[in-house]
Amino acid sequence: MVTSRLPFDPIIVVMNTRWNRGAQAALLSLEADAASARGGFACMFSTADEYESALISERRAQGRYTRPQNPWPLVVFGGCTVLMLGTALLLG
Repeated sequence: MVTSRLPFDPIIVVMNTRWNRGAQAALLSLEADAASARGGFACMFSTADEYESALISERRAQGRYTRPQNPWPLVVFGGCTVLMLGTALLLG
């Protein structure tokens, strides 16, 4: 007694062709994006030094390299100065 084959082959073929079409489209899209990115960067900066100087200039314009103005160090320095002067006057 021989059983007939189950109809898995047509299902597998359909699944593979759908997956291959999606993978092929994604691959073509990635290749196009990579070519576009290479073309855009090549025109803007010819060396890494130009890129870094432009990046630093942009970040300076945004204010990223400035020190935050924190008043506490000056307050502590002033307090210590007053304390030292007071001690010197009381003991001297």
